[in-house]
Amino acid sequence: MYLSAALNGKTTCVPPEQPTILDKWGRQLNGTVGPHEQGDDITLTCRTVGGHPQPVVRWLVNGIIVDDQYEHNAGDVIENRLVWPSVNRKDLDANFTCQAVNTNLTEPKEAVVFLDLILKPLTARILKTVSPLVADKRYEVTCESTGSRPAAIITWYKGKRQLRRTKEETRENVTISELSFVPTTEDDGKSITCRAENPNVTGLFLETSWKIDVVYPPIVMLCLGSTLNADDIKEGDDVYFECHVRANPHWRRLTWLHNGFVLNHNMSGRIIHSNQSLVLQKVTRQSAGRYRCSVVNSEGETVSDELDFRVQYAPTCKYDKIVVVGASRGESVDIVCEVESDPPAMSYRWKFNNSGETLDVAAERFAKTSNGSVSVLRYTPVSELDYGSLSCWAANAVGHQVEPCIFQVVAAGKPFPVKNCSLSNQTSSSVEVFCLPGFDGGLPQHFLLELYSTNSGLAKFNMTSYSEPYFFLDNLEPDVTFRIVVFAVNSKGRSHGVVLEEVTFRDAEKRTAQDGDLPFSPVLGILIGATLTIIIVIVLVIIRVRRAQSQPEVSLEQKVSGGAHNNTVSSTKPLLRSASPRDVDERDPDVIPAKYGSPEGDSDRHVGALNGPQALPAAGSPNYAQSNVPAPQWVSPMSTAPIEQYHQYSNPVAMVGGTFPRESRPKDLRLGNGNSATLQRATDLELNGIAIKERLMANRLPESCV
Repeated sequence: MYLSAALNGKTTCVPPEQPTILDKWGRQLNGTVGPHEQGDDITLTCRTVGGHPQPVVRWLVNGIIVDDQYEHNAGDVIENRLVWPSVNRKDLDANFTCQAVNTNLTEPKEAVVFLDLILKPLTARILKTVSPLVADKRYEVTCESTGSRPAAIITWYKGKRQLRRTKEETRENVTISELSFVPTTEDDGKSITCRAENPNVTGLFLETSWKIDVVYPPIVMLCLGSTLNADDIKEGDDVYFECHVRANPHWRRLTWLHNGFVLNHNMSGRIIHSNQSLVLQKVTRQSAGRYRCSVVNSEGETVSDELDFRVQYAPTCKYDKIVVVGASRGESVDIVCEVESDPPAMSYRWKFNNSGETLDVAAERFAKTSNGSVSVLRYTPVSELDYGSLSCWAANAVGHQVEPCIFQVVAAGKPFPVKNCSLSNQTSSSVEVFCLPGFDGGLPQHFLLELYSTNSGLAKFNMTSYSEPYFFLDNLEPDVTFRIVVFAVNSKGRSHGVVLEEVTFRDAEKRTAQDGDLPFSPVLGILIGATLTIIIVIVLVIIRVRRAQSQPEVSLEQKVSGGAHNNTVSSTKPLLRSASPRDVDERDPDVIPAKYGSPEGDSDRHVGALNGPQALPAAGSPNYAQSNVPAPQWVSPMSTAPIEQYHQYSNPVAMVGGTFPRESRPKDLRLGNGNSATLQRATDLELNGIAIKERLMANRLPESCV
């Protein structure tokens, strides 16, 4: 062609070299410019070399000529510099073409680069939100982001703390992230934030937030009023408690508890509810204990932790009763004074009081325990004047005890046996036993019944009655003979046992059958009747003859004594006989006889007789020495007279549990004589003036006494 052009004498056309595109730093670009951020200015230089005629260098953007102003540099180099300001999202992948053209006969020489941009996310939104959220329950929530180049990275935040339990999925320019989380009560009102961020540029992100509403049962905290000192609350102070509550939704009921029981609003009782506060006016020791507040909302009920409330008070007696202490002369007893106080008692004092004097007890006579709640006094009564009341006072940091603990020291011993025992309402398998109590020995007593089988001599069972000597025995074996023994018991021991007659519980059906089987003929009945009649006549004749022979010598003393001293109803021993008064040695020849049925006289002899073997029938009695059955002292008890009053603290009813109520001190309390089962009433003898007169006349009084 060049040759042809030369031969024809025409101008030779030489195309330029392939153009190159350079960035603003002079680096050659190969296909791509960037990546650039939105808003950047792009500077491109198109350079070509040679060409004849001189080529035109121009810039085209997306095929449109935007710059054809070029300049000629040194030599054959021709350049065109393009400045493309503030690129944006729509410029992504735009092609920038540099052309060098010097003839229309050939295609232009060109170089092309495409614009690559870094784009921030266009959208970020949280999908599938739930409201409200329940505390401590797991939830899944999704966030979707679009428009980021390259694909966005999604991060989750709760407040300012990043959450990492996520799953992420990317497709084209869409990123989806799923968060799994468990809201807590502390999260209520916080924001969950989804942040979509371009990974190539720090700070190029888009975020969205979701304020969560978390519902939960009340969170409760109980405390004493902020102005109070928990270690300085005394009886009579006013106090208040505060129940701090955090709940969503708001609480609808608040209840106060004291030692597990509901504490209702009570103005007259000085208990006041005020919103979330409890006011107690003029507190007492009963106000102390464990306090709680219980709060309810739609999500549930919450009870606060216990608050131990302490009320300090002066000492008081632990038992609000007069304690009876029994002691015999010369016996040492430890008297325990127990008090309740807060703080513990620091000191004690004792006083003794009888009808004649009041004395302070020396401090060395008593001691207190290490915790201060008990003081022990060792006391030994020596004479009658040593019986009376002991009073004990304690003191602590709050104050002195107002009402003392009182101990009534009485002469005491074992109780007297019960009396007038009887059986009633007997059936084939049950019976009721009732007795009258005897003197309690000056101490509280209770009653014990023991049931023995006379066949084996073994105890079947025992029963205890704390109020009165009444027992109901049931489920007893039929056709077995039992022996019943009743005791009175106090802290000094138990009395002699009162033995009731042998009791047999026969089966009704067997008894009827046996009675029907007995053969009985009329002839046998006539013979038995005739024999009995003859025996009765003979006995009557003998008795009449003997009475006629012995009547002049019967002692008047026998009339006064009223009969035999034998205790046993079934005994066949005759009445005691005495000689003529003229033949008897007199114990008190010159004075009026000193004793007529007094407790020290006849009664003592009767007690001795009852405790001896002669108290039982001589024939047919079982051998108790060879069995476990206690030897009987009284058989078939009958009505007896009470001993005359000799101690003012003997009423068993007034000393239940060993104490007198403070409002009912013992007055004219009488003692029962449980020693005799068959004697006449001692008071009857003392008041029988005719018998006394006869006895006085029977004693040969000297004329000096008339």
